[in-house]
Amino acid sequence: NAIMPAHGRYVGASSRPMLEYRKQPGDRLGFNWMIPNVAGKRVVRHVIFDTNYWKSFVHARLAVEYGDAGSLSLWGKNPARHETLAGHLTAEYRVRTFGRGRVVDEWKIKPDRRDNHWLDCFAGCCVAAAMSGSALPEQLDMVPARRRVKLSALASGRSIEEAAATLSAPVSTVPGAAPQKIRLSDLQRMKKLGKI
Repeated sequence: NAIMPAHGRYVGASSRPMLEYRKQPGDRLGFNWMIPNVAGKRVVRHVIFDTNYWKSFVHARLAVEYGDAGSLSLWGKNPARHETLAGHLTAEYRVRTFGRGRVVDEWKIKPDRRDNHWLDCFAGCCVAAAMSGSALPEQLDMVPARRRVKLSALASGRSIEEAAATLSAPVSTVPGAAPQKIRLSDLQRMKKLGKI
């Protein structure tokens, strides 16, 4: 979808991180964001993201020296043009917390501030960029790559690892030979028998 509603979820130090969520059928999991399966529910398909992580991400990018890898800069040289944005971006403060063997910056709104909407929107824009495939090099290693497996390789009695390896191996073809086909019912029967 080109347009999809999204909302942040508070994931604190004592919460289970989104990177540890188990994928359910129909879910789409990414780096600290997910699109849950809503089939059969009276809910529109939407994005959920870890607000604490993405707000920390925004502030970390703004703190990188201009022009260095991973930096985020604002257009123009006149600070007055960005005064309102700066007010929103600094309307919250971080509280470093420890729990479940990890450190998390939990973001709280400052008592004298009310407008933090653009910080939320800024974080949401970073989520949209991540969903489109943008990532820093250190993020690429944190999300496990999906393994692709041919059903015909599983049907031949190979393990999932061996079946995944066949995708990267060169395919030899015999002229005139028809590709091997397998029915879903055969795969289900093999799974019940423990063959795959």
